[in-house]
Amino acid sequence: MPRHHFHLKATWKGGRNGTGTIAAGNLQQQISIPKEMDGPGVGTNPDEMLIGAAATCYLITLAAIIERKQLPVTKLSLETEGIVKVENKFTFEKIIHRPHLLVKKEATEKEWEMIRHATEMAERSCMISNALRGNVELAVEAEFETCE
Repeated sequence: MPRHHFHLKATWKGGRNGTGTIAAGNLQQQISIPKEMDGPGVGTNPDEMLIGAAATCYLITLAAIIERKQLPVTKLSLETEGIVKVENKFTFEKIIHRPHLLVKKEATEKEWEMIRHATEMAERSCMISNALRGNVELAVEAEFETCE
């Protein structure tokens, strides 16, 4: 069974409000605690990287499904929201994907049904979603628009 290995190197200077760097393949970035959590807000942070991983996995998976099924989608974009609950500890509570799909106006009813289904199927098929499922609530709120 093939396996893929991904590696990350990190450095850190200081305590809680310090800063660091990460490097993993093409990803090279400064890191710190976000300002919203009373940190310095330098570079990115784990919360942004988690929704970034979830969003890019979802988007790529959705694009692959659309291509494989040859669905009449001309443009695909995505906004993703991550919600962190603060009680006794920080808990990543929910990730909401909001894909926006432009669909050719001549799409059939069956194609429309397949497109709607694809937006849900992509969340269930994405490797990152599957790693998070059971720990973080995952939702899809798709928007569709017709085009010429």
